[in-house]
Amino acid sequence: MKRLSVLLLALLFSAGVRAGAVPETPEATAARVKAEFLHAWTNYEKYAWGHDELKPLSKSYRDWYGQSLLMTPVDALDTLVLMGLKDEADKDRAVIDSRLNFDQDVYVKNFEITIRLLGGLLSGYELTHDPKLLALADDLGKRLLPVFDSPTGLPYQYINLHSGKVKGAETNPAETGTLILEFGTLSKLTGDPRFYAAAKRALVETYNRRSAIGLVGDGINVETGKWVSTDSHISGGIDSYYEYLWKCWKLFGDADCLAMWKTSIAAVDKYLPEEAEGALWYGHVDMNTGKRSTTEYGALDAYFPAVLAFSGDLDRAKRLQDSSYKMWDLNGVEPEVLDYKTMKVEYPGYELRPEIVESTYYLWHFTGDPVYRTHALKMFDDFVKCCRAPNGYAALKSAVTKQQKDDMESFALAETFKYFYLIFAPPATLDFDQVVFNTEAHPLRRTPPSPAS
Repeated sequence: MKRLSVLLLALLFSAGVRAGAVPETPEATAARVKAEFLHAWTNYEKYAWGHDELKPLSKSYRDWYGQSLLMTPVDALDTLVLMGLKDEADKDRAVIDSRLNFDQDVYVKNFEITIRLLGGLLSGYELTHDPKLLALADDLGKRLLPVFDSPTGLPYQYINLHSGKVKGAETNPAETGTLILEFGTLSKLTGDPRFYAAAKRALVETYNRRSAIGLVGDGINVETGKWVSTDSHISGGIDSYYEYLWKCWKLFGDADCLAMWKTSIAAVDKYLPEEAEGALWYGHVDMNTGKRSTTEYGALDAYFPAVLAFSGDLDRAKRLQDSSYKMWDLNGVEPEVLDYKTMKVEYPGYELRPEIVESTYYLWHFTGDPVYRTHALKMFDDFVKCCRAPNGYAALKSAVTKQQKDDMESFALAETFKYFYLIFAPPATLDFDQVVFNTEAHPLRRTPPSPAS
């Protein structure tokens, strides 16, 4: 009955808006977001239940490693809870409690498993107090620990969950530096300091290898500690490394992370920004010289206004968010990569990514400016128009042609829908000041700061 009420409310308000009868209220938009989330979730239940991801066009599923690690159920759990979908959340939690097993002879990508599964289990535990979720997180964390056993302390890319064997010596700062929120929270909840220590060492070792001008590249060898790529930017391969420096400070009050953030953001803000036709963009440079290499900005870069806003640089955050929205509005949905000098799409795909919605949420939270809700409503309508499929939500082969592809990654449910919802939901839905979101939008409770911090 509750699900039916949500769907009916969303349909009634949508019909009223289309007919010009009533303006859409934030409550009505939140109901529409919830209804569309349920469309994606119920089709996952129907066609992919117990598997990692729904393939919405073929009405089938994909398991990342040949056998399921319940990627979508774990990733989506806290969204279900925050949306008040109790029956769905209880069913989801039951399948996780009874079926999730990490003793599998498969090599998994440490970064993805950490942000999606470890982060999802920890957030789920903090929201539901289900002890099985913490036990699963503890088991997973212990299975992942050998990934840090390199000569430098930087983690390998892949680890076998059964044997603990590792592989993949060439990695990047995002994958070496986006672990401390999850591993640190696991240490806090279990009392086992090994998790925080390993993740912090990896973060520090990444930072220590910055160039003389303070930048990092996007490729590094964990055995030698040498850079294999000197391309520096805020995009994929580096992005969440910067995010976690600031968020480590906010979540744990770790002054070392604050110091590393201050040094790093000063270098980023000195070398990466560029003006183009009066707009602010962040491009690519060489990490050693600061020389501009490409004028690319894309969907993955669009998280950075959120980090700027969260760290107090609202002026720069607003300008960069304006550029991100301009990129979205160019074709009615953002491309993966845009050349901001020519405004030509370099890579047209749209993967249902959440970053621009995340930044819209942060700018709305910190400014209260209604323009961000206006932008969010436009983006949500575009998102539904372009990506809704009869049996779920589908990524796009091209933001230009809007051709769909048979893919609905778990982050669409964990992040994209969640941030759309939080922009319009009542403030009591989540106390922003009591949590820090990991890079997969899993809210983790802040550690009470000491008097000194």
